[in-house]
Amino acid sequence: MYIHLGEQISINDTTVIGVFDIENTTIGPDTRAYLSRLEKEGKAVNVSAEMPKSFVVCIENGEEVAYISSISVSTLRKRALTMF
Repeated sequence: MYIHLGEQISINDTTVIGVFDIENTTIGPDTRAYLSRLEKEGKAVNVSAEMPKSFVVCIENGEEVAYISSISVSTLRKRALTMF
């Protein structure tokens, strides 16, 4: 099944490693460094022009990809759970 992240982007739920609240997790330097590294590698995809609320880490074709979304973690969780 697929999870809609915003704009025209949907991801396969089997690729998801984790869904994170961007406000709470980017306080730590490790998370900021991780997202910065993915951005430099072209593996961070901003899927909304609005203020980001979450990021979803996936493995696609053996590579880590982070999707930065304006949709909250709780809403993404509900979308994932309603698929079953």
